[in-house]
Amino acid sequence: MPGWISPWELLLLALVVLLVFGPKRLPEMGRSLGKGMREFKTAITGKDDDDDRHELPSPSRRRPSPHPLLLASTTPSKHL
Repeated sequence: MPGWISPWELLLLALVVLLVFGPKRLPEMGRSLGKGMREFKTAITGKDDDDDRHELPSPSRRRPSPHPLLLASTTPSKHL
């Protein structure tokens, strides 16, 4: 059938890929391809689990700012 890939063609393609990239490089390529596909899927669907983590805390949960006098230099001045 024209247009269909036979098992022999798949085997030949796998052999060529293995020879070109080597056995050490193939797992890295698979991981990066999977990670890219996951990132693409989350970008397309708009689902993001990190939405709550990136929000600023509400004003009631913020720590108060230090007194302005505490921010001044603490080095003693020389008085004669």
